Amino acid sequence: MNILSIHNTSKRFGDHLALRNVNLEIPGQSIVGLLGPNGAGKTTLIRIITQIIMADEGEVQIKGKKISLDDIIRIGYLPEERGLYKKMQVGEQLLYLAELKGLRKKIAKEKLRIWLKKFNALEWWNKKVEDLSKGMQQKIQFIATVIHEPELIILDEPFSGFDPINASLIRDELLEIRKNGATILFSTHRMETVEELCDYIALIHKAEKILEGPKNRIKESYRSNTYIVDHKRILSSNGRPYQILSQVPLEIPDHFRTTIRLNPNMSTNQLISELIRHVEIVSFQEKVPTMHDIFINAVTGKVHE
Repeated sequence: MNILSIHNTSKRFGDHLALRNVNLEIPGQSIVGLLGPNGAGKTTLIRIITQIIMADEGEVQIKGKKISLDDIIRIGYLPEERGLYKKMQVGEQLLYLAELKGLRKKIAKEKLRIWLKKFNALEWWNKKVEDLSKGMQQKIQFIATVIHEPELIILDEPFSGFDPINASLIRDELLEIRKNGATILFSTHRMETVEELCDYIALIHKAEKILEGPKNRIKESYRSNTYIVDHKRILSSNGRPYQILSQVPLEIPDHFRTTIRLNPNMSTNQLISELIRHVEIVSFQEKVPTMHDIFINAVTGKVHE
């Protein structure tokens, strides 16, 4: 079941069209990557979903019903612009934010201690936010975002500023949250994170949605019948029933790496049979498109080699 549906949504700021007739379905209990170049309209869409701004046209539905301010308690939102009260102590601030989201103080304190223990941060309880590093502050704001166990979590560039260890920690927590039934929608420019985490992606470019669907299905649609072959001796391209895109020598003497694109009517078995007549194959693998390749291709129309 889709937890979130965006129908024919448009938004303009003066002469600037931020979103044009966007339609998007967010499946429940999934991790969804909202992708796009800077200025594409991602943050505008997130702010419409969270009711910070209103769309000029269209409708946002949560579980089939038009979203309202009362539904915001079901959403956890971490904006790109982090916002904590720097003079408040960590524990005091987290309790205040948890109570705003409907948790009783006793329950909130129990949950917060569990989260702080996960992040090795119990000793931060009485520290002022301004005394914490940027990464520590981001952990605190992440806890504030998820403490009330929302059904839908929306994160705008959540990994910005994290070192690899803490980024890995947040990734693990997001996977656990999804496992427990929540849906996570996050905006990011880090394609390696999309590869690791996302079940589903949506790509916005120049105010319009240009790509949407399960990540694996989209990657399948961008396959190009291209293979990378490591082999001994140089491979001639004369009269071959396939296209050699590139051939470079490897560090081992007389070893080469050749990138080959199959003709549509040729199978991989036929290719291997043809190759072994001319060279000794060391390795053979398909060049599967990465999310980076797909992003570049969808936005610019250029194939990234």
